[in-house]
Amino acid sequence: MYLKKILLAVVFLGLLVVGGAAYFIYNALFSPNTSFEKEEVIVYIPTGSTYSEVRGLITPYLKNTTSFEAVARRKKYVDYVKAGRYRISRGMNNNEIINSLRSKNLPVQVSFNNQESLADLAGRISTQIEADSLSLLAAFEDDAFLTEHGFDSNTYLVPYIPNTYEFFWNTSAQGFRDKIFKEYQKFWNEERIKKANDIGLSPVEVISLASIVQKETAKVEERQRVAGVYLNRLKRGMLLQADPTVIYAIKRESGNFDTIIKRVLYRDLELDSPYNTYKYEGIPPGPIAMPDISAVEAVLNPEKHNYYYFVADVENFGYHIFAKNLAQHNRNKAQYVRWINEQNVNR
Repeated sequence: MYLKKILLAVVFLGLLVVGGAAYFIYNALFSPNTSFEKEEVIVYIPTGSTYSEVRGLITPYLKNTTSFEAVARRKKYVDYVKAGRYRISRGMNNNEIINSLRSKNLPVQVSFNNQESLADLAGRISTQIEADSLSLLAAFEDDAFLTEHGFDSNTYLVPYIPNTYEFFWNTSAQGFRDKIFKEYQKFWNEERIKKANDIGLSPVEVISLASIVQKETAKVEERQRVAGVYLNRLKRGMLLQADPTVIYAIKRESGNFDTIIKRVLYRDLELDSPYNTYKYEGIPPGPIAMPDISAVEAVLNPEKHNYYYFVADVENFGYHIFAKNLAQHNRNKAQYVRWINEQNVNR
């Protein structure tokens, strides 16, 4: 009888232990374990992070780090940490948190605009993905990449078409560059290539001319007309005489792309640079900035007209007055020169 009581007590204690363990496991797995008031927090896990580093990153957002640790080890997360950008929602339990950190790397929307240099582009992208500006610039300037795809120091801006692209935050510098190049290849589909051929330009020449159009007018609705002016000049064998190319030539020669030049002077027109379209015929050897898709499309779909000149419209800022001959243009230009002199813009 005494032995029977002992056996019953042992069984009872065993059940208590098993039940306690089961409760702990269930509680560790499925009880909410977040400690923040916002709807969600985003955790960035750098490439090469260890589990202990990850634990340090998310500890401020947890109620109980001990239960999280137990689940992380049980699910073997400690051995399979993955870099990336992850969401932890308020009220998540440890099981959900680990599942998110293991397999739900959130993409980011990466955008850039009309950068004039690869250094500027690298700086812009480095604020949006993990790769730093130095590694990005090295990837952009990599000789092997440029040679493989037919680019050089004049055309290395060509593949970077301003837009918004989806990337994982932990994308490497080379990974970013290579994906952007694939997007560039997709952009030049059969229809666009045909349109380029129809106007007698290569894709690189289209982008180079589009960069001038981009700099000449910020008004998207005016870009097809401006593109038509330059294409008319090319057909007639005239110099493009685009002020933005002279400004770019000055910046490129000095190496300072932060220089602000509001007015091109007569002495600037003597600068001996292949980008100076007052001295050299045709389209410059490469783009002077990264043109918007709207500027590229304007070159591919130019307005057909007989204009060969244009100047800023001082009565409708942002727009231009167009002329069919030099006499008309000189009258329009005189009005602009008077206005800019009144503003005391000397550079």
